[in-house]
Amino acid sequence: MGAEGKKRLMPKSALLIRKYQKTIRVGFAGLIMVLTIMFLMHTPSDKNISVRSGSQIPPTTISRYDTSKEYLMPFTDISQHVIHPVDDGENVRAVMVTLARNSDLWSLVYSIRHVEDRFNNRYHYDWVFFNDEPFTDEFKRVTSALVSGRTKYGLIPKEHWSVPSFIDNDKFDKARKKMGMEDVPYGDSIPYRHMCRYQSGWFSQSPLLDEYEYYWRVDTDIKLYCDFQYDIFKFMKTNKKKYGFILSVSEYPATIPSLWKTITDFTDEYPHHVHKNNLMDFISDDKGETYNMCHFWTNFEIASLDFYRSKTYRDYFNYLDKSGGFFYERWGDAPVHSIAASLFLDKSELHFFDGLGFYHPDFHSCPIEEDIRLQNRCICEPEKDQTWMDYYFCTRKFFQAEGYKMPKDIDKVKN
Repeated sequence: MGAEGKKRLMPKSALLIRKYQKTIRVGFAGLIMVLTIMFLMHTPSDKNISVRSGSQIPPTTISRYDTSKEYLMPFTDISQHVIHPVDDGENVRAVMVTLARNSDLWSLVYSIRHVEDRFNNRYHYDWVFFNDEPFTDEFKRVTSALVSGRTKYGLIPKEHWSVPSFIDNDKFDKARKKMGMEDVPYGDSIPYRHMCRYQSGWFSQSPLLDEYEYYWRVDTDIKLYCDFQYDIFKFMKTNKKKYGFILSVSEYPATIPSLWKTITDFTDEYPHHVHKNNLMDFISDDKGETYNMCHFWTNFEIASLDFYRSKTYRDYFNYLDKSGGFFYERWGDAPVHSIAASLFLDKSELHFFDGLGFYHPDFHSCPIEEDIRLQNRCICEPEKDQTWMDYYFCTRKFFQAEGYKMPKDIDKVKN
């Protein structure tokens, strides 16, 4: 059938639509534009939004959670000891902090997206990046485009990322090579030692962090499985917490053979730094005679910067640093931070965060309560959760040391 024949069979209304379809498309597009402008003009602004460095366009405003809704909190026994913060639109002085190399960029972008999508796109907290070499323009462009708050880039001072003058280089080389031959994790690595030493003490001294009270350490290769239902920094401040963690594990003994002896020498010399209501029972099974290797995994760490700036912590870090253990052995920042928090803080100032869902190779944390997973839109498999395993993991020991009741569902967890 020809075109004229088809046209005669079409209804009159269809012929009219066909005749004026271009006009209709233009008019419809215009209507959409007008409605979009009207919506934007009537969207309430968020006074806490900051324009990120190098950007002329503020990040998109995303509504915060409904403060009238009562959100479920995991573990009744912990929940009764804390206050759920009111999301009133006021931020605290807090920041995300990442130590990264330029070559880490394309693995780091996933970590940033996880934090932004699950948490920071509602709060627009700043992000500070540190590197022992200058960041490339590409690194700055990509990361500042992903972060909804301001971004800052710091070059680590040479004296904070080099072998100090008080280290015996021959002794260091022999110890490092021996650890490498014994297959101690990162046992022969010099950069890894610099990283551990920097994260243990120097990072908090950076002027880029002077304006902040709290920090969240974000490492490359992390994943967040669940939405955060509240401002985690405000939670810390409201509840007077100074150290927060998700996973706690056991350290490799071969990396820290003299660490506990060095720390007990320090506490003998500075007994006034040890808090009377400390968490010694988390890090020692015999009232401080020996270290049981339990520590908080610092690739998720939310903590008070004032604690790391305190005279107590500075005395502690300087004492450890002068002993040479970061180089002659391979002391990690995780046991260094964890032992300090356990000894120098009131045990009520430490907090176990659950309900968030977290991964860093090769360990998973996934809420064991289904109602929490559904509420927080978690995408993790509870069968993969390792939080409550007896072997190697220390969460149960933390609960015992704090005097908390164990969650009722952990008996179902595989060990």
